[in-house]
Amino acid sequence: MNIIGDVEGRTCVLVDDIVDSAGTLCNAAEALMDVGAKRVFAYVTHGVLSGGAVARVTSSALEHLSVTDSIASTDAMRHARNIKTIPIAPLLGEAIRRISEETSVSSLFE
Repeated sequence: MNIIGDVEGRTCVLVDDIVDSAGTLCNAAEALMDVGAKRVFAYVTHGVLSGGAVARVTSSALEHLSVTDSIASTDAMRHARNIKTIPIAPLLGEAIRRISEETSVSSLFE
């Protein structure tokens, strides 16, 4: 993994659309810490977190992982010390309703 830029002593933020096994995400966090990052946080839209992903994240260099509830959280996710689920289900439901009724979705974000 290649790190571009100077991260020494800095807080790093990883952003992705989906995390499944969490291997790449945890490897990225480790790589950042190896070159001197102070802390690493990750924000991911869809937290699949299959197999041993929750255990992998919990024991990784990630200080914190935030995912949305676009995919239902497991018990393991809810009890993990460094994983937080951000609720967006009502927003998604309202967007789907508006699309089906052919009304404005953009007004949700005003």
